[in-house]
Amino acid sequence: MSKKEEFKEFMRNRPELLEYVRNKEMTLQSFYEIYDVYGNDDNAWKAYERGTNPGMITPTKISEIMKNINLDEIQKHVNTAQKALGIVEDLTSKGTNSVKDIVKGPVAARPLNKFFED
Repeated sequence: MSKKEEFKEFMRNRPELLEYVRNKEMTLQSFYEIYDVYGNDDNAWKAYERGTNPGMITPTKISEIMKNINLDEIQKHVNTAQKALGIVEDLTSKGTNSVKDIVKGPVAARPLNKFFED
């Protein structure tokens, strides 16, 4: 059997690799080049097994993530964060005003030659 026929048989036995081609994430040519160098070696193909490479983001994973997003919950969290930031802003701005109220009028600089109430 020729190398090309071996590759075809290999691809028939691994339909998950064909998903990459269908999703236009890889090409058959790229897979053939990997097969030509590594053959059936499982270590070379582990990166393309679904679920074994968590860092790989595919269009399928993106659509699954988007389906699981609850926009109402996100809006609630955003509103809560806005309220918290508003409270912090109010506290910091009131704190600034209260310091101004304590120090009434301009403060005169102390003369350089006068230390410790001499």
